[in-house]
Amino acid sequence: MSDENTTGQFPEPDGGPPPPVGPDVIAGYLKTLTTQPGVYRMLDAGGNVLYVGKARSLKARVSSYARGHGHSNRIARMISETASMEFVTVRTEAEALLLEANLIKRFRPRFNVLMRDDKSFPYILIRRDTPAPQILKHRGARTIKGDYFGPFASAGAVTRAISMLQRAFLLRSCSDSVFEGRTRPCLLFQIKRCAGPCTHEIPDADYQALVEEAVRFLRGESQSVREMYQRLMQDASDALEFERAAKYRNRLWALAHVQADQAINPDNIEEADVFAAHQEGGQTCIQVFFFRAGQNWGNRAYYPKADKALPVEDVLSSFVAQFYDDKPVPRLILLSHDFDDRSLMAEALSTKAERKVDIRVPSRGTKSGLVDHALANAREALGRKLAETSSQTRLLEGMQERFGLTECPRRIEVYDNSHVSGSAAVGAMIVAGPEGFVKSAYRKFNIKSPDIAPGDDYAMMREVLTRRFKRLSESIAAPASSEPAADAEPVFPDRPDLVLIDGGAGQLAVAQEVLAEVGLDDIPLVGVAKGPDRDAGREHFHVPGRVQPFMLEARDPVLYFIQRLRDEAHRFAIGTHRAKRSKAISANPLDEIDGIGPARRRALMNHFGSAKSVSKAGVEDLKAVDGISAEMAQKVYDFFHERR
Repeated sequence: MSDENTTGQFPEPDGGPPPPVGPDVIAGYLKTLTTQPGVYRMLDAGGNVLYVGKARSLKARVSSYARGHGHSNRIARMISETASMEFVTVRTEAEALLLEANLIKRFRPRFNVLMRDDKSFPYILIRRDTPAPQILKHRGARTIKGDYFGPFASAGAVTRAISMLQRAFLLRSCSDSVFEGRTRPCLLFQIKRCAGPCTHEIPDADYQALVEEAVRFLRGESQSVREMYQRLMQDASDALEFERAAKYRNRLWALAHVQADQAINPDNIEEADVFAAHQEGGQTCIQVFFFRAGQNWGNRAYYPKADKALPVEDVLSSFVAQFYDDKPVPRLILLSHDFDDRSLMAEALSTKAERKVDIRVPSRGTKSGLVDHALANAREALGRKLAETSSQTRLLEGMQERFGLTECPRRIEVYDNSHVSGSAAVGAMIVAGPEGFVKSAYRKFNIKSPDIAPGDDYAMMREVLTRRFKRLSESIAAPASSEPAADAEPVFPDRPDLVLIDGGAGQLAVAQEVLAEVGLDDIPLVGVAKGPDRDAGREHFHVPGRVQPFMLEARDPVLYFIQRLRDEAHRFAIGTHRAKRSKAISANPLDEIDGIGPARRRALMNHFGSAKSVSKAGVEDLKAVDGISAEMAQKVYDFFHERR
């Protein structure tokens, strides 16, 4: 895409004064810049990307920064911290827009608008790489051969849609291993959710016809599918084949259920995404609604990180460009606000999609109603978030007061352990802040030390805290790249302002020792112990420096808040432990034998019934299994007997 890649950075003198920053540094690049379109990066003294921007003419855009006056406070701060710049020239401004969005998502510069939630969307996939196509939920790269339908706003929406499609088209959802191992139909066949292709309850040609009908329905040809079923039902009824007529009637009912489940289903919208943005209280909420095959496939709210001074149009423009960096583009995009680069963005997305993409800001008709509905959802969602943030701030201020903290905590970390008699032991850390739980900061710790006695909670807590705070201490000791401006957007800290330990005086003493060893003994600690009868509401709080633990009032909102924090830590620890234990239980020792793949493993399991029986078999018994040679039989025998 780019014609040339020009980078420029001023060398940093070893041990000398800090490198120059500001407009004069930026002006130094003007002599070598071209008037071509391109993307530029502004970097601070530590090499961190401050801002990524696009330009129709790189020289003209950089020249405006070099003036050093007439800028907003945000841009002035950015210029004052710029120590170097990097440039990429491209052929067109549309290419520059796409590259800009890609680099923003890659570097996450603090002066750009940033998408905070960028997880992939789920799709419905009908697999075509198997004799009996399977319907399933899919995320990520499209490496499996088949038909993809989406995006859906949530995994729950996909699950509900698949469940209803199974009623209508009776497609299988089981895995290949289950499908190949069936000798009789499963429960889904009995309750009329599957046609039973695994045991040939339906001819292969008839099952393929069901698959094609499902594909047609998901592509938006719902009316033709309904008309076909109505005709087949009438033909069966005329032939007095009432059982077959009832089958088609049930499919018509299921199709009606699928379509009725869609909250909004405009007749003239086949494929579109609707973006509506609302600003209030220095925050922006963007609601995205997805319409595919003439059906509403859900919506999702986003809260992009952006400077409070940016108008809603600029936030929406940057958000839409980043949104489609790694997602398929629909034919129609509807917006609540217009922006200057709308035609350029339509050109760029058309290039990306290799077909025409229309971007509109409707003012009347059905499309305007959709945008108004999305805008109302954005307004309500932002109102709820602001109310929750206000309530959370009051709770954090209450924590400061109850535990005598010098400042209101912005980052609270809570630690808990989970195990069963010492097996599958894990530690868990959850994080909360002014906006609630920060799930991206959660961490799990597999207990690794072989010296820990089974069930030694103190030793497990010591290992978890040592690994966490030793790493934090090392990162703090490393030289900082640059300090943010005093009025810059506050960054969520890596260092906790308060640490809650699930436990009493013993666990608290361990935590104190660990923090002292790594030089972080100024971090406030609180131990949360259950009451005498382990009842919620009677928790005892242990604080360093206080001889006796204390309790909070039974109806204190801060007490309820701490219970929520502790319960979330417990939930996360238990879930992590169960996943680890389940993985250990389901592990098949045959998978560890070199040369034993799925086919040989299946043959051994079918012949002997279990991995334990395989481990007890002799070489001659192993050789009797189809596909197991004398050499492989000896290898399997040696594996189990050497292990003993």
